[in-house]
Amino acid sequence: MTGSLPRVWVGGDLVDPTGPSISALDHAVTVGDGVFETAKIDAGRPFALSRHHARLQRSAAGLGLPPVDLAFIAKGIDAVLEGEEIDFGRLRYSVTGGVGPLGSDRGDADLTYVVLAGPQARPPASGKLTVLPWTRNERSAIAGLKTTSYAENVVALGRAKQVGAIEAVFGNTRGELCECTGSNIFVVVGGEVLTPPADSGLLAGITRELLLEWAAEADVAIREVALPLDVLETADEVFITSSTKDVLPVHAVDDRDVPVGPVATRLRDLFRARAHQDLDP
Repeated sequence: MTGSLPRVWVGGDLVDPTGPSISALDHAVTVGDGVFETAKIDAGRPFALSRHHARLQRSAAGLGLPPVDLAFIAKGIDAVLEGEEIDFGRLRYSVTGGVGPLGSDRGDADLTYVVLAGPQARPPASGKLTVLPWTRNERSAIAGLKTTSYAENVVALGRAKQVGAIEAVFGNTRGELCECTGSNIFVVVGGEVLTPPADSGLLAGITRELLLEWAAEADVAIREVALPLDVLETADEVFITSSTKDVLPVHAVDDRDVPVGPVATRLRDLFRARAHQDLDP
């Protein structure tokens, strides 16, 4: 792929990635009214699209948007993946409330569809986390939905980068471990793999979903359970999951070094092997 700019498709056409392509009155621009998905591209092919599509529909319904036209999105995905192969990268597709009022009320415009694809570096072998002083609201109206209202994550990830971390960890309002800005989190305590449940306020990731299924099939138990945020101070191992990081072991949480241990390594290798077998599990 020439250069580093993504390929961009909006409403049926490939467009200049740096030029104007949606209305300034689009509700995603004015109030962040939209939903999106991010899928991994590996060797030019997107991963787990059926699951991403299903979650997009759930997010749209939760936000009060009409059903998404997945066939139209598929045309956009084909368009941005044509041409020079993307060795490794990110496919992102968004659906917004369309042109609307300047306030939070929606108009009656058609939805806006945007699809992008671009290369990025492969993830490192392991990463550092930092714990945030801010919380996820597990009782939020958009808890568990993948919306375009990501300002909170932008601020949080900026803080992580300032301290040399790859991701930042949120607790929830109950003081429980919740999630990272764009990743789910797991800990190993006494040989048992634990991860926060959906009612902690997390966004249930596709990689998390697949790992839970594949680990169970491999006789590796992962228990979803409420965990105190300070479990990160004592956990034997920590790892995160996301669409572009797969299963990523954690080697430090703030000033605490964490071993990259056998459980995280086994689950990382398991995920890689299963993902290689099926592009759309």
